[in-house]
Amino acid sequence: MRGTELPPGKDLERYAAQRARLAGSSLLANGHTYLAPLDELRERFDAEGRRFVSFANYDYLGLADDPRVKQAACEAIMSIGVGASASRLVGGERRIHGEMERDMARFLGVEDTLAMVSGYMANLSLVGHLMTKRDLILVDELSHNSIMVGTEISRAEIVEFAHNSLAALDRILAERRHEFERVLVIVEGLYSMDGDIPHLPGLLELRQKHRYWLAIDEAHSIGVLGPTGAGLTEYFGVDPNEIDFIIGTLSKSFVSAGGFIAGRKVVLDWLRYTLPGFVYSVGLPPMIAATVRTCLDIIHDEPWRLKKLHENSQHFVATARRHGLDVGDAAGAGVVPVLFDDLQHCMQVSYMLLEAGYYAPPIVQVGVPRDKPRIRCFISAAHTSDQIEGMLACLAEIARLNVDSGLYDRVRAG
Repeated sequence: MRGTELPPGKDLERYAAQRARLAGSSLLANGHTYLAPLDELRERFDAEGRRFVSFANYDYLGLADDPRVKQAACEAIMSIGVGASASRLVGGERRIHGEMERDMARFLGVEDTLAMVSGYMANLSLVGHLMTKRDLILVDELSHNSIMVGTEISRAEIVEFAHNSLAALDRILAERRHEFERVLVIVEGLYSMDGDIPHLPGLLELRQKHRYWLAIDEAHSIGVLGPTGAGLTEYFGVDPNEIDFIIGTLSKSFVSAGGFIAGRKVVLDWLRYTLPGFVYSVGLPPMIAATVRTCLDIIHDEPWRLKKLHENSQHFVATARRHGLDVGDAAGAGVVPVLFDDLQHCMQVSYMLLEAGYYAPPIVQVGVPRDKPRIRCFISAAHTSDQIEGMLACLAEIARLNVDSGLYDRVRAG
């Protein structure tokens, strides 16, 4: 029966089921760790007298449960309200919006920032809006989905270059730069699936040679890289004003939600009146702006958090390698993948890891090459050495098992 001959709605259900199968829904048939209710899991493990540790949440500086952060959000709700109630452009903004943007600009060392209600939309909207038919966008092949979707709606020509390969980027520019009026190069500051970083000085040398604009998605690097957490530019000792666009998120080190674009004031003033993701979307909730401002204060006043994050990340990588686990090219900065050769094995190890009290869901099919499934771990300043060592010892022991279906079923049965 063709889809048009099905009863109303049933054709959509069949279509969804077909697409789910193509996306790999069969991988979920024997149990999985996705969409886990963390509060319920913590309660269950506490009731059983067992520890529960998450390596799946990007609370890099351990601020998610800080009472000062919670208090700031509560006070903003009571004094300002829950939401912005409209686009800031046409509905007016709250004073705290500008205060947060100025605080973030000072932290990063740039002229200005523009806050948006979605970090995903900050990338998608900027990339899709910036360039025209006479332009070229060169994007690292492992860039985040929000960047890739942005390129799909751009009118510019899009070319991907080999991950972190300055030679590949140089070669493409040498061959094609003369064909375009403007060129934008996009990279990430800390790659969210592999935990490695680009060589910023090399990118700036190529920019001088070939003339292009440089955009860096620093969603995972701000609050993680550099002596004060200001990101990739601070890590390499580069003036952040040398970067044309720095895109960040408020959901990682700043434990809330939303995103921002940082750069030169004249550019951001233009975007305030034209960027679709800002103009046509509601303003950031004031409680989030208050949360971010408080996080910025704590990061400034308590540098031990960043130091602890760096120590924990390096300890995680060294310990994983000592156990014979493959962490790829991870720099040891917040994000560390543990790579597997077999997709089903990766799924099973993650499930058994959760049963042992460690939450770290697998990344398969979506967002990574199909032949490189992994358990991606986010390291926090709040993690202890015992938690890191315990989790990796458990993971290594499970990974060495010949995880057949019988053993898997026995673990699932408790």
